[in-house]
Amino acid sequence: MRTVIFLLVVLGLLGGMHYYVWRRLIHDPGWPEPWSSIALGALLALSLMLPMIRIFGRGLTGGMVSALTYVAFVWMGVLILLVLTLTFMDVGKLLVRLYTAVSGRALLPTDPERRQVMARALAAVAGATGVGAGAFALVAARRVALVDHHVKLARLPAALDGMTIVQITDVHVSSIIGRDFVEHLVERINALRPDVVAITGDLVDGSVEALREAVAPLAQLESRWGTYFVTGNHEFYSGVAEWRVHLETLGVQVLSNRRVEIGHGEHLIDLAGVEDPTSGQTADAVKQALHGRDPARECVLLAHQPRSIHEAARQGVGLQISGHTHGGQIWPWRYFVYLQQPYVDGHHWHGDSQIYVSRGTGSWGPPMRLGAPPEMTRITLRRG
Repeated sequence: MRTVIFLLVVLGLLGGMHYYVWRRLIHDPGWPEPWSSIALGALLALSLMLPMIRIFGRGLTGGMVSALTYVAFVWMGVLILLVLTLTFMDVGKLLVRLYTAVSGRALLPTDPERRQVMARALAAVAGATGVGAGAFALVAARRVALVDHHVKLARLPAALDGMTIVQITDVHVSSIIGRDFVEHLVERINALRPDVVAITGDLVDGSVEALREAVAPLAQLESRWGTYFVTGNHEFYSGVAEWRVHLETLGVQVLSNRRVEIGHGEHLIDLAGVEDPTSGQTADAVKQALHGRDPARECVLLAHQPRSIHEAARQGVGLQISGHTHGGQIWPWRYFVYLQQPYVDGHHWHGDSQIYVSRGTGSWGPPMRLGAPPEMTRITLRRG
């Protein structure tokens, strides 16, 4: 029932967005025929593309499904940007009308012909802005920046001062983000010669069977003390048990509410990892992962969702490394993330603990980034 309600809400939202775009870009400007009908037909086709792929996709080849899915999700991103652009325009028009009502001075044309000319001009500007922003966001999503960040930890052994952790997160390997993207990430990570590689969830959007070849390059990851992974919510939508097993065959150690020792000799820190809250575990997951540890030893926690920091701070974790938020991915959605998560991106203090939240390495849904560029992060631990 929850799934049905969720789908109905999503379909209702998408339907409303398409109606809004039709109303403002096609109906109100009153474009002459046949252009009005052509635009309406194109809008209807785009609106139905994603549902039709989900329903009838099994009858198509893998390459065809990938291409159509890509087009459908690109349109979804452009649709969002068109709605945002039109909303800002409508707010501006509302303010102008309020000014007219208060001052008695009409700033908008009242003549029907001039109003139509203005409606067409605004529709053209809105369309160009939405499509242009979409093109920019499409390119930006593929430009993964290397973010360097230094974190001082009081309990870090002097021998581990300068230790590096390279984090990738929210890659969302799928029919859209494939093997070439993963190969490029692996090459860049290996060139950094990290001490530890951390993958903090939402690595995949699909089953092991569908994405086995796409994630295969992860077996080539090189680091001093290994590659570690914690689940994100999307692993639980993609067959989490199978993924845990498969990642281990690639040399990726899965930290399912447990910890390992990192370092050499007596110069050690704890590296812990917790399951995503989608598993039904929240505070208990952190407690289980840290059970029995020496509180005098420094601890770094890998947790997909930033909200794990509440319990992590109570348990004396020095640094939590997270993802999940995508930094909002497409502005201004970052502000809605605060409704669920305490932090959206970057470095923060939470009591005596610290947290670093990555904007994510890939993208989900629209393969676009606007105001939240993708990143892979090199965190250097310093004693202090």
